[in-house]
Formats: sequence, C-alpha cells, structure tokens
Amino acid sequence: MLPERFSDFARMVNAELELRVPQESIPPDPIHRAIRYSLFAGGKRLRPILCLASCESLNANPEIVLSIAAAIEMIHTYSLVHDDLPCMDNDDIRRGQPTNHKVFGEAIAVLTGDALLTMAMEVLSASSYQPAIRSRLVNMLAKAAGTYGMIGGQVIDMTSSNTILTQQQLENLHSMKTAALIRFSCMASPVALESGSEVEEAFGEYGNFIGLAFQIVDDILDIEGTTETLGKTAGKDRKNQKVTYPSLIGIEKSRELAKDFIDRACNIISPHDRHHYLRALARHILEREK
Repeated sequence: MLPERFSDFARMVNAELELRVPQESIPPDPIHRAIRYSLFAGGKRLRPILCLASCESLNANPEIVLSIAAAIEMIHTYSLVHDDLPCMDNDDIRRGQPTNHKVFGEAIAVLTGDALLTMAMEVLSASSYQPAIRSRLVNMLAKAAGTYGMIGGQVIDMTSSNTILTQQQLENLHSMKTAALIRFSCMASPVALESGSEVEEAFGEYGNFIGLAFQIVDDILDIEGTTETLGKTAGKDRKNQKVTYPSLIGIEKSRELAKDFIDRACNIISPHDRHHYLRALARHILEREK
C-alpha cells in the first residue's frame, strides 16, 4: 500500500493544475474545455508525485517544486492525447472515458496536445528559480520530451512493428519513450535544490530503472488486464503487432526483469530516501494492476 502522503501529493498537484489551466468558459473555450477534459480525467499522477516525493525525501518542502510537477503532468497528458489519435495508436478509451479526439474531434485533439506542451514550457520558464536553474530545468524537460526522449522513443516504437528487436534495443526504446520523462520527474528536485551531481545521478538512475519496470508491467497488463480495470483498451499491443517484453522474452522472464530493475532502483535510492517514499513507490509500480 502506498503511503497516505501520496494522496496529499496528488491533491497538491491537482490544485496547482487548477491554478495554471484556464477555466472552460475562458475564450477560446473549445480548446480550454478539451485541455481540462483530458488533464482532469483522473490518472495516477505518478510523474508529478515522483517529483514531490523526491523533494520531500531531500528534506525540502514539496511546494517548492509544484510548478515543475504541474509542467510534468501537462507533458504527460499531451503525450497521451496524441498517442490516442487515429494516426498513432487509434484508441477510443483513456483513463476510463472516451479519448479526446472521440469527444472533440481530431483537430482539437492535436491542438490540445500542442497547447499542453506549450503550457508546460510556459509554466516552467516563468517559475521562481534562479535563472541558471530555471534554464537547466527547461532544457532537461525539453530533452526528455523531444527526439532523444519521449518523441524519439515513440518514433522507434511506431517504425519497429513487425520487426525483430534485441532486448537491448527494446530497453533503449523504452529508456526514451517511457523512462525519459520519469527520469526527469525524479531528477528535477535535486536540480532545483542544487543537491549536487552525485545526488542528481542517483535520482536519475532510480528514475530510469523504475521507468523501465513501469513499461514491462504495462506490457504484461496489456495481456492480462481488462479494459475496465486498465481504463484503456487492453490487448492493443498484440493487435498492433508491437514488440514488447512479453513478446520478446515471455511473461515470466519479463516479471523477473521488472523485479530486477525495481531492486536496483531501490538500492540506488536507499541512501537518499529519507521517508521510504521512493522505495514504496517503486514496489507499487511492480505490483500495480492498472
């Protein structure tokens, strides 16, 4: 079970997003309705919670990094809106409700993702950190979301259907597509707090390992879970003939690999995990059902 503090973190993130995102009635209202539809549809808030938990683990007030956490969730939600488009994964369900393009149309869905990406950079670039820190955070987030991170991983994923990848190639793909934004979510607090390169590196490695484990569990849940439980369409990886860990090494070896990544993450972060939040979150990633 996750610490109760994580519920506090989720509420803090949602309150910050409420402050940052225009109300539905503010013109141009069609885009603001669509943004709020996807942003407040629920979701685990895993990435912003990681940011706040990392901050508190370093004995600092998590409110210090709320603007970063909000920007992270905006980037993540934008990626989901675009992933669901007919030209990408063509999905009808996300977070237990119809996907953005099914409700607002493809054009508004594209613009919703564009707006959330732009809004994230606006929030982070206007944050109150010292200029050098602010610049570094914006640069890091842009790289995590760009062609050497999330977008690049998505391109490789889309172009590798019906091809044979090695396990290392698959790991490299998901280090970009899934783990890059999670890695930034963990590193952002030590960067903002100027904790030093050694601490930044530890949090970054932790983020990479839990990001890879998250993807493996996602691959397994796509096979074993249901659409109702997952809040998104189950079985679409096989349907789209995507290369996944289970398709490459089997489900049991995939479970073992995920556990190995989580164990390594916990060992790396242990000296800095003051409240045991980060290890609890890592174990939760391994045991989650959605």
